[in-house]
Amino acid sequence: MGEWIVSIAGTPEGARLATMLALMSALAHAVFGALQKGRYDPWLTRGAIDGWLAILSAPIALFVVPWPNLTTALILVGAIAVHFAYKVTMAMAYEKAAYTVVYPVVRGTGPLVTVIAATVFFGEHFTPVQWLGVACLSGGILMLALRNLSEEVIDLPALKLGLMWAVAGGVLVALYTTYDAYGIRQSPDPFTFLAWFFVVTALDFPILAVLRYRRMVTPPVLAPLMWRGIAGALIAWVSFGGVMLATRLDKVGEAAVLRETSTVFAALIGWFILGEKVGPRRLFLMALVALGAVIVEMGG
Repeated sequence: MGEWIVSIAGTPEGARLATMLALMSALAHAVFGALQKGRYDPWLTRGAIDGWLAILSAPIALFVVPWPNLTTALILVGAIAVHFAYKVTMAMAYEKAAYTVVYPVVRGTGPLVTVIAATVFFGEHFTPVQWLGVACLSGGILMLALRNLSEEVIDLPALKLGLMWAVAGGVLVALYTTYDAYGIRQSPDPFTFLAWFFVVTALDFPILAVLRYRRMVTPPVLAPLMWRGIAGALIAWVSFGGVMLATRLDKVGEAAVLRETSTVFAALIGWFILGEKVGPRRLFLMALVALGAVIVEMGG
């Protein structure tokens, strides 16, 4: 399987598969974000997800895929630091501000910075039409965040902190997307990188979650949290694994932009499944985000 992925990278077939993987990753990431911000403390939820992610990924890393070479192993060490910083910023943002405010800010900042980073590090170039698409997508997402922000009734200091953490999270999304793309391209077998990535980057938050759980005056019941963790771990394979494979098959910038249609999927989930009110303005902004993704994909 890994050899086939490598063989079609950079081909029209690889580009089509990359598009499908990026969109699949977007849908999965919308669900993943909602899981972390749900009814439980975001630190505990992420700890449960990461704990199960390490448990489920370890047998694949140890017994199914080839072991990483020295270069891949060193890159994985760097990935631990990058993703730990990202997870901390997201937990802090979700702790301070609402999901509907935080999520669009993170996802709107990420693709713009990623496209610039991909130009610098991978020599990728977007056409003027594609830059228009990036502007539509990021602009639509950020305007959606402003729309959600106008409806929030929380204290201003907490909101400011949440937004600061969200912007930092968006920058770190760009950093880890670029770094992970470099890592999976350096690995002889992309599934070796993926399997070991999900093991080594998932060992930190379970420890933090246990320490936080022990300090709680009224800790939550563990069984529902564990089920949420298993679901999140399976979704993480699709969300993070899908976009990394997409960056291995085709342009990093395009995969990053397509993945941020997760904001549209998040809004649709809220509308059709959770019964949330969307309204004409949000529908327009969702359409703008989707249009931006189409322009980026068709304008290359």
